[in-house]
Amino acid sequence: MGNILNEVLLANRDYVANFDKGDLPMPPGRHFAILTCMDARLDPAKYAGLSEGDAHVIRNAGGRASDDAIRSLVISYKLLGTREWFVVHHTDCGMETFNDEIMRGLLSSSLKTASVDADGWHDCCEGPSSAEGKYIDWLTIKDQAQSVLEDVMRIKSHPLVPSDIPVYGYIYDVKSGRLIEVPEASAAGAI
Repeated sequence: MGNILNEVLLANRDYVANFDKGDLPMPPGRHFAILTCMDARLDPAKYAGLSEGDAHVIRNAGGRASDDAIRSLVISYKLLGTREWFVVHHTDCGMETFNDEIMRGLLSSSLKTASVDADGWHDCCEGPSSAEGKYIDWLTIKDQAQSVLEDVMRIKSHPLVPSDIPVYGYIYDVKSGRLIEVPEASAAGAI
């Protein structure tokens, strides 16, 4: 058994020993959802004061309003009753360090993990590669405030999203832990 696998299974054993959340209802108790980045430095439960059962948290690279993220938000509202949504991007995001062309080039060179230095992204070694990356919009970020605004606007204008759901736009500061409002995004997401 791998070291990480063993650590996870031991942690789960400890969690199960004190588990007392089996009666939580499926709909989130506080009736809201957060779309945020998968970055390991972000802990939405802590920065938004959540406990199990409080809210839906949807995560992807960059916290972007991809088709799949919108699918999850629509399910969150339509079937589980959320009434307010947050889009939370963050400072020092890895999605700011490359663009579609870089990612496509890296994948067409090798599927191995790449590295980055002062000169940019590089493949570490040869290996299998794929051109399939050219068919994906990687939703990279050039400007955090602008990307939050774009995502809030995309969500608000989506035909499956009711107009009476407010969508708030924020940037999480990884150095301070503070949520910083993007006023233009929150205005665009207002009801």
